[in-house]
Amino acid sequence: TMLTTISMSAIATNGVVPAGGSYFMISRSLGPEFGGAVGLCFYLGTTFAGAMYILGAIEILLTYIVPQAAIFYPSGAHDASSAMLNNMRVYGTVFLILMAVVVFVGVKYVNKFASLFLACVVISILSIYAGAIKSIFDPPEFPICMLGNRTLIRDQFDVCAKTIIKDNITVASKLWENFCHNTNLTTENCDEYFLLNNVTEIAGIPGAASGILKDNLWSNYLEKGEILEKAHHPSVDVAGQKSNFHLYVLSDISTSFMVLVGIFFPSVTGIMAGSNRSGDLKDAQKSIPVGTILAIVTTSLVYFSCVLLFGACIEGVVLRDKYGDAVNKNLVVGTLSWPSPWVIVIGSFFSTCGAGLQSLTGAPRLLQAIAKDNIIPFLWVFGHGKANGEPTWALLLTALIAELGILIASLDMVAPILSMFFLMCYLFVNLACAVQTLLRTPNWRPRFKYYHWALSFLGMSICLALMFISSWYYALVAMLIAGMIYKYIEYQGAEKEWGDGIRGLSLSAARYALLRLEEGPPHTKNWRPQLLVLLKLDEDLHVKYPRLLTFASQLKAGKGLTIIGSVIQGNFLETYGEAQAAEQTIKNMMDIEKVKGFCQVVVANKVREGIAHLIQSCGLGGMKHNTVVLGWPYGWRQSEDPRSWKTFIGEF
Repeated sequence: TMLTTISMSAIATNGVVPAGGSYFMISRSLGPEFGGAVGLCFYLGTTFAGAMYILGAIEILLTYIVPQAAIFYPSGAHDASSAMLNNMRVYGTVFLILMAVVVFVGVKYVNKFASLFLACVVISILSIYAGAIKSIFDPPEFPICMLGNRTLIRDQFDVCAKTIIKDNITVASKLWENFCHNTNLTTENCDEYFLLNNVTEIAGIPGAASGILKDNLWSNYLEKGEILEKAHHPSVDVAGQKSNFHLYVLSDISTSFMVLVGIFFPSVTGIMAGSNRSGDLKDAQKSIPVGTILAIVTTSLVYFSCVLLFGACIEGVVLRDKYGDAVNKNLVVGTLSWPSPWVIVIGSFFSTCGAGLQSLTGAPRLLQAIAKDNIIPFLWVFGHGKANGEPTWALLLTALIAELGILIASLDMVAPILSMFFLMCYLFVNLACAVQTLLRTPNWRPRFKYYHWALSFLGMSICLALMFISSWYYALVAMLIAGMIYKYIEYQGAEKEWGDGIRGLSLSAARYALLRLEEGPPHTKNWRPQLLVLLKLDEDLHVKYPRLLTFASQLKAGKGLTIIGSVIQGNFLETYGEAQAAEQTIKNMMDIEKVKGFCQVVVANKVREGIAHLIQSCGLGGMKHNTVVLGWPYGWRQSEDPRSWKTFIGEF
């Protein structure tokens, strides 16, 4: 993200950045096809991300803040998930409508809400630091129950012991019943691991002074279905009965460094939030680089420090317990924070609401910028808005797409594609900066000086690697979607011409290739028929013998060079318009006959002189004609004008 921001800062300070942000940067640097394809994918990613943020806020609301607000309740043990999804759909739709109304009213109200949300986030982060400091001398009461070195699911029993004293009599605990399937303390049917190992209760948050950091410092990746175990904890190493494995906390997926990178990446995809709203910024050239770089530095420090604090304060098995099964599904970071877990809960709720609001603000502006450029014709209606430029129609479409995401409710399968869209956008921002820097285009003069093409290429390579590391098949799906949009824009024939870097790259490559061809005569293996086809035009500037083009196309079989030449008799200044019209006529005929090549029309006082000019001067460097094709003088015996055959004999 830092490398991408450096590239983005260079592009943003190379002129005015109006609405559209990342789309504007990519399209003006790499052309409308790349800009439209990546911009539209990024728009979809931002919109679905907004739906994800809203669903996250609803999940916090119904799980931790007001569980009694649920409308749907599970009818059986297996209906809990579907009931929760239905609740999220209903409340998510309500929240989406409210947020869309706020965005519709105006961006100034979004900015006012943003200040409130930022305050909640800052207070939440400070409460984590305060809680970590407090844990040094007064760690919170947060016990977890261990059988040997294995972590037990807490809601399966009440007391962390094999037996309990009841009316001065030792009786079996719920834990004994679970592992031995009896209440009379007999051991015939007991799990061997349960009999040979002790039940102990350890602190889930031992505190920053406990030295737990050295145990948590190194990686401990788990396979799917593996039991969470505490290293170096006293244990007799026997397998135990597999039928009792449901009583332990198990890993629900196989983890690796690559998998965790893919899971973590969406938390750092907000770097384009400022550029998406570039049209609303007073000085985008100054605000985008400074704001984005400072945001990345700040969040990176928070992320790194929080990782170290969690590793220093929280037991490793609790950190790896994805659903909080060992701690009755309590919010661990809420328990660590000070003065109250509610600070984290409320802060998380408002921060996810804020993220959703920002997405619903930025995405319509991105769509409006794409629609205004008219590179995708059927989107033209979304370029219109209110009198002050607010994208009303684009907001409506964004809300409908976000609603689709909310109705899906469980976006676990959609989320990886969103990450791919974000990564693809970052990749092309880096590519745009690298191409502009390497081509040294005259208009490339960024005010931001701390960039280099090597940094952009490094950022581009990391983005591409991350796409395939996270999920190679989702990466291919995202590329396929972008490729289809690219081909559609190319097929429609984007009328915009912004002097993009891809054309500059083509010019540089052509120049390099032509200079290489100058080094010596071509080898016989590389010889190609390079034709100069001399066409005759009638008085109306129509091609007299179009089949000559068909013959030329068949003669070279798609290989080599074709130059179509013609001569117009007269004075250049007086017949310039005719020459232009003749050139366009020949190009149209070349399209009809499917001849790929170049066209050159020469104005000369005499046709004979013009043909001589064409034969001598056509082509460039090693790309010169080696064959001349022309029509035999038609009816020269009957012609009253002797020039028709004298010109032919005199020239050839």
